[in-house]
Amino acid sequence: MVEEAVPEPRGRGARAVGRSGEGPRPLAAVSAGESIRRATGLAELDRVLGGGLVQGSVVLVGGDPGIGKSTLALQACGALARQGLPVLYVAGEESPEQVRLRADRLGMAEPGVLIVAETGAEAVTDLIASSRPAAVVVDSIQTLHTSALGSAPGSVGQVRESAGVLVACAKASGVACILVGHVTKEGTLAGPRVLEHLVDTVLYFEGDGAHALRVLRAVKNRFGSTNEVAVFEMGEGGLVEVPNPSAAFLAERPAGAPGSVVLATLEGSRPVLVEIQALVSRSGLAMPRRAAIGLDPGRVALLLAVLEKRMRLPLHDQDVFLNVAGGLRVEEPAADLAVVAAVASSARGRPIADDAVVWGEVGLAGEVRGVGRAEARLREAARQGFRRCILPASTARGLAAIDGTRAEGIAALDQLFTALGLG
Repeated sequence: MVEEAVPEPRGRGARAVGRSGEGPRPLAAVSAGESIRRATGLAELDRVLGGGLVQGSVVLVGGDPGIGKSTLALQACGALARQGLPVLYVAGEESPEQVRLRADRLGMAEPGVLIVAETGAEAVTDLIASSRPAAVVVDSIQTLHTSALGSAPGSVGQVRESAGVLVACAKASGVACILVGHVTKEGTLAGPRVLEHLVDTVLYFEGDGAHALRVLRAVKNRFGSTNEVAVFEMGEGGLVEVPNPSAAFLAERPAGAPGSVVLATLEGSRPVLVEIQALVSRSGLAMPRRAAIGLDPGRVALLLAVLEKRMRLPLHDQDVFLNVAGGLRVEEPAADLAVVAAVASSARGRPIADDAVVWGEVGLAGEVRGVGRAEARLREAARQGFRRCILPASTARGLAAIDGTRAEGIAALDQLFTALGLG
């Protein structure tokens, strides 16, 4: 708990309230000009942003410590500088010498990148006004403070007010601003929730520290869709774009191993093939263990109960472990059918055909329910060389084969066991 002094009414909030001097007019009479976008030079980042950085926009990038937020921001700065655009990098946590060492490792020590170590929000706005960069990166927003408040940097009030100062400056000057933010233990952005409402775009950088793949997804975007994701691979030379994430996630899949199933999932609007792994073994404990990495544990418990009740698969004395290979987290219900197939395959000791892809939602009665974007999933499976797609019968109707990959519709779990040879 940090005590905050109430600022005088002359603060920023009082200046923000004003009148434009214009009366109401018909919405159809308002001219909607084209937003000026600048490509960052990173194709995957531009995909998530909706085509590039919009002039005057504010982008908030959050993620776990060490996930690669500063690396991504510095690579974006270097890519913009190579296009002849001046970029200002405000280092609030590191010294310029430390940033230079990282830039040398990434090959991004461009002369067009200006760097300054500053933690005052008003000083940053003055630097933006004097240097007039095309974009500014603030790493991180939690280190800034404003003189309008007497509380410590990083407190709720300081983060809110500092972000407000930068947002007002970006809108007035037309400079694109990228804010790097920390996250809490729960995985949400640290600071007030209003911070996400102040900015135009909120990006989350996700991944497992033990895996090289990173996923960048948008949870808010005023200038584009939130249905796009970007996939990067962390290497010694920084983040490398992964244009074919399905091949990366399936690169080390074992052939003919029981409990291994390929799932066609959606990351935003992009179909991605991932491997669902299951291990079922006899338990020596009074209460068998249930562990799921990359999947919803509550959903997994529901599916195990459906398997035991509807398919008579004895799991009450078995330990069940599930994992999404590659460190990706799958949230959609379309993963139900792949989880069921992986558990049954491991429990029966029978491998699933290497050329099969599975997706679909499973109900409590053992029925298989339809999910969206079936054609996009089928097309991705065909592009990766798979020949069979096991999917809900309701979405398989009228779905023609693509490049020799056929769709096999099923309506219940017993049909799934028959199609995959698990009966």
